[in-house]
Amino acid sequence: SAEDITSVVKIAFDCRPGAIAQSLALREAKYQETAAYCHFGREPYAKNGVKHFEWENAKDLSKYKTMTPAQVSAELKASNYLTKWVD
Repeated sequence: SAEDITSVVKIAFDCRPGAIAQSLALREAKYQETAAYCHFGREPYAKNGVKHFEWENAKDLSKYKTMTPAQVSAELKASNYLTKWVD
């Protein structure tokens, strides 16, 4: 259901602006290389300790596929999403 999907997103992703910038390594100086030839659909790599195309590393959420709505709700309650999200 839409509610279960929302709960999984709340558990798996920290959507505060600073956390998004950190998880995608947006503050690293790399924009010249990522601007050329499109910046989506490319293989992520590191060069001189700087991560390029980090947004292409997808999170594995397959464990939620077999969960019932009650299990997803229990997982949400056990997570720390309230410290990350403001509804």
